Amino acid sequence: MNNLLVLPLLIPAFTAVILIFLKERIELQRFISAVSVFLNIAVAGLIVYQVSTDGIQTLYMGGWLPPYGIVLVADMFSALLVLTTAVVGGACLFFSFASIGEERERFYYYTFFHFLLTGVFGSFLTGDLFNLFVCFEVLLVASYAMIVLGGTKVQLRETLKYILINVISSTLFVATIAYLYAATGTLNMAHLAMRVAETGQGGVLNVIAVLLLLVFSIKAGLLLFFWLPDSYSAPPLAVRALFGALLTKVGLYAITRTFTLIFIHDPGLTHTLIGWMAGATMILGAIGAMAYNDLSRIFNYNIIISVGFIAFGISVATQDSLSGVVFYLMHDMVAKALLFFLGGLIISASGTERLKDMGGLIRRYPWTGWMFFILALALVGVPPLSGFAGKVMMVRSALGEHQVVLALIALASSFIVLFSLIKVFQQVFWGGEKGEDRVQPLRYKAMMAPAAVLFVIVILLGVGAEKVNGYVGQAGAVLADPALYINAVMKE
Repeated sequence: MNNLLVLPLLIPAFTAVILIFLKERIELQRFISAVSVFLNIAVAGLIVYQVSTDGIQTLYMGGWLPPYGIVLVADMFSALLVLTTAVVGGACLFFSFASIGEERERFYYYTFFHFLLTGVFGSFLTGDLFNLFVCFEVLLVASYAMIVLGGTKVQLRETLKYILINVISSTLFVATIAYLYAATGTLNMAHLAMRVAETGQGGVLNVIAVLLLLVFSIKAGLLLFFWLPDSYSAPPLAVRALFGALLTKVGLYAITRTFTLIFIHDPGLTHTLIGWMAGATMILGAIGAMAYNDLSRIFNYNIIISVGFIAFGISVATQDSLSGVVFYLMHDMVAKALLFFLGGLIISASGTERLKDMGGLIRRYPWTGWMFFILALALVGVPPLSGFAGKVMMVRSALGEHQVVLALIALASSFIVLFSLIKVFQQVFWGGEKGEDRVQPLRYKAMMAPAAVLFVIVILLGVGAEKVNGYVGQAGAVLADPALYINAVMKE
């Protein structure tokens, strides 16, 4: 057992509780929050190292062995996502220092921020479905508060929609878990995999599998993304970055884990369904990215395209494609946070989100402009940037498995991403200047600092892809061979 696995949950949860009592001490809140995220980055890095050297790590809470107790599990897949979340969360925290405003800081912004991170970390590390539900609810309750914080009319309207959709999906999640427990007698993921293999996946278990796919798809924005474009446009800039980078990825993680570990015996149903949902998501996301002319919706539809692309890799389900899914998830978490950081800088500088009211920012903000351009190439998958390796692995695997139509849709969606972001780059940074400079130099530098850190990571993930592939390959191997995960959890 490895007690280190509980720290990514305890550190932000403990931090959040402390910050409740420091409502008026803004500087102290910032200091404690910064220390917390740096500790989490260090712990997450150590977990990745231990998994790479010693294999899958487990922690049986209270000494109760599975399937009876709560278990935390870190294979390379979850460990890499925990590390990426810690880094992206830290960057979003420092971006918040510069952009969120003291009024929101006084109303427990950092408390909700750390509770959200607790839920995300818990979702990646939990070893049973019920605690996955619990961690989902922790991050969702925190996100409800963060999306409405500020109380504008748009925020209140979108919060009601966001809460309604997630309450319905969470209710369906609980009901599906109850059906699954009635059918198998367990909710431990490794034990579930054994029970489903013993009884055979068919009949009621296939119905449960489809229901779980429906639940996770709502949370990930896979096909059922009707709530996402407006809801993610409502909160403050720092919250948009946090949501765009992390929240849909938790749903995608749940789909990946469930359909590479538990429901793997009838891919003709489950994986085919995931594949066509992925194709439809990429197509509809591409239409939205081309149709709109305001910054937030273009960025939000790019989130939807990437969700479809990752689900496409999951549906192929070879070791190479699953390694590509892991790599692309890491890339997309970092790149989407950076995209929203740069978008926040653009909106702050121009005072609007409408492209037609922007122009000429390259003269005042050349670094922002060229970072945006290079990031657009990374999101498309131009080598040697971070998006290239994961896309190549997924598309190559799809072609090898004769899934030509989905591969062509995936490649076409990449060109739409390029078109939509180059349109933004052209209209925002070139042409005549419109309006006056609205960003104070010190605030601009404070907002640029976390963006610069993520920009360097985007470059390093691409240039150092061979080194990263060593870790990603370990993750793909466990996803492709469920016995490795099952044996590690059930061995004691």
